[in-house]
Parts: sequence; C-alpha cells; structure tokens
Amino acid sequence: MLDPHAIRAVNTLTARWARVAVADEGTVFTGTGVWALLALLAGGSAGPARAELEGALGVGADGATSLGRALVGALASMDGVDAATGLWTRQELPLRPEWEAELPPGARGALTGDTDRDRKELDGWASRQTRGEIARMPVPVGPDTVLVLAGALLLKTTWVQPFRVGWMCPSGGPWAERSLAGLTRRTTDLDGTLKVVPDTPAGPLTFSGVAGDNGLDVHLVLGGEDVGGAEVLAAGITALAQPGLPGSQLPLGAAGPGVSVQEVTGFDPTPQLVLNTPQFTVRADHDLLDHEELFGLRSARDATQGHFPGISPVPLAVSSGGQSMTASFSREGFFAAAVTAFSMEVGGIPQQKAKMISVGYDRPFGFLAVHRATGLVLAAGWVTEPEAGAESRFGPRPRPRPRPRPRD
Repeated sequence: MLDPHAIRAVNTLTARWARVAVADEGTVFTGTGVWALLALLAGGSAGPARAELEGALGVGADGATSLGRALVGALASMDGVDAATGLWTRQELPLRPEWEAELPPGARGALTGDTDRDRKELDGWASRQTRGEIARMPVPVGPDTVLVLAGALLLKTTWVQPFRVGWMCPSGGPWAERSLAGLTRRTTDLDGTLKVVPDTPAGPLTFSGVAGDNGLDVHLVLGGEDVGGAEVLAAGITALAQPGLPGSQLPLGAAGPGVSVQEVTGFDPTPQLVLNTPQFTVRADHDLLDHEELFGLRSARDATQGHFPGISPVPLAVSSGGQSMTASFSREGFFAAAVTAFSMEVGGIPQQKAKMISVGYDRPFGFLAVHRATGLVLAAGWVTEPEAGAESRFGPRPRPRPRPRPRD
C-alpha cells in the first residue's frame, strides 16, 4: 500500500517539473521515476545535499530510502506496470551494506572502466526492461564513473471501450486544416468520462478520462487557447483530484475548454458524449541536471567534495542524471516506457596515485625458514643456481651438474 504522503510528494514534484519541462514541442516525463531514485539517494546523503534533496522530495531523508523502495515495490505489483531498478558500481568502490540492503531488489552489476563494455551492459539492461523502447541508458558512462543507479518503468493498458479510427481536420488553432489520425468514441457515461474544473491557477480545465482494463486510466487535459502547456499540465495534476463539474451537470453552450453542450433531436433520449482525439506518440530525453534546483541536486553535483557518506566511505558526487521516455495513445490502448538514471564519480579528492612495488629475485639470494611462534630460524640458505624452466625456442633445458660423490 502506497503511503498517501508519498503519493502527494510524487505528484507535487511532477507538477513542479511540468512547469519547466513543457515548452513549444511535445514531451513526456515521469516524476515517479525520478522521485524513487532521488529517495534512494537521499537516505545516504549528508550536509547541504541532504537538505536540498529533502526539499525536492517533500519527505525527510531519514525515511526516504524505505519510501523509495516501497514505491518501486508498489509499482511492480500494479496490473499493467513493470518497474525495476539496477545498480552498477566499480569493484573498488565499497558500499555501505545498510544502504544497499534498503534498495529494491533488482540488477546488480560491476563497472569495469571500459567505456564500450560498460555502455553495452547498461544499454542492454535499459532495452530489456522497456521491451526495446528505450535503447540507451540516459546517462553518459566513462572511466571516471564509479556508480550508476537506474530505474525503469513500463505502463500498458487496453481500453475497456476501444476507439473508432477516423480522421480529424481542425478548423482553427495550430493544427488548422491538417489531416490528423483521429480516434472517436461515443458513450453514455457522461460523468465517468468528462469533468470540467472551472477554477484552477491555469483557468478552467477539461478532463476526459479513458479507462483501461487493468486499473490504469489516461486523462486527457485541455486548457484555454491562450494558456501555455506548462501551466495547463501543472495545474491539471492538482485539479485532477478536485470534483469539478461532471458531464451530466454541464450547462448548454461552451461549457469548458473544447466542450460544447447542445440539445439535439433524435430517436433516443439518452444523453450521450462523443470524444474526439488524435492518436499520438511522444518521445523525449531529459537532462535532469538542467534543473538541479528542482531535483535538489545543486550541492550533490559539486565534485569538490563528497555528499553521500551513507552510500560509501568514498566521497561521491552526482555527475549526471537523465531520463528517456516514450508514450503512445492508440485505438486499442496506451503504452509508455521510461528509464531514469543517475551516475556518480569520486568527489572531493582527485583519483589517488597508488605506489606500485615490484620485486625481482634475478640474482643470487638467500632464504630463511622460520618457526612463526618463536622466531627460530629452522633453515637458512643461499641460492646461486635456480632451476631452469621448460624447454623453449631458445634451446633445450640445461642438464643439472652431476653431484660430487662423497669421499670414503
């Protein structure tokens, strides 16, 4: 069961992200995927980075890791949802066992420092977890990368009532006179399909809910013609939980953005609703560090010091964060796939140069056999003629000298 406070916190982060993620071009993103990873990182953080992550998450860092684990577990248990996490580290990077034990179950792998080899491993995981929709891990990997923490999310549902395929040719707006792949549905479920929330920070919003057969729904959100997408989507996340005016209570006329209510003459007095929408597929890649303040990562990416002592005794800093996502709305249903990842490098200290000592006994040497407990030298010797190796291309192995016979 998901913690209600965690749900509110995730939705709040998603709404805040919408304000900066939505621009002139289409996009898609999952705040859920980012929140889960930030929560896992927050539990091992310290100092200013810890306070900033708490502000971004909306929860305390002390319980954040367990909340992140619970969120991933709850997602994985939902019908139509697949969720997975993966952790890859350099073998020489020690991890705090208590932090690693709190992570959700999932892939555990090693980074070798070989960029091509590591990239192939990480890309393969992203592709497998998203059925080939996301082909690459959304963070760079190089010789300095010591840790990668990633999450994958897959959503799929089939409409309870499929759409009819047709075409749309809008008469106005930015799509005017364009022939679009249209989807149409007629229903008598006015209240379950439509509501208008008249008073939001973005003005009136229209919501059309499309029910899937496994507990997943997709809500289409429309605002006023002069309201930007960032404002509409951010306000819509909050307004979705508000009651608003259901379809059956809407007055005649222009009852909301995109909504027209009329009285028509026909043979059936049952109220009906016709929903028209274009079919769509949206893809997007996000550099999460472009919005470091939003995600509480300003201090965490400062590589002059470490910020995650609860993850490793080695000082760590966030070196990159990214998300790749795709979503499709079709006649049959809805499908979305996302991979979110953060990578870390050593922070606070340069890569240490270690002394390497080589010893070669390539001339006569002595040896001592010593009794460990007492220090008693049991044997001592000096080697001037070591044994030869096997025959090689340089010639046969030399024969040992004959031992002198003892005198009578």
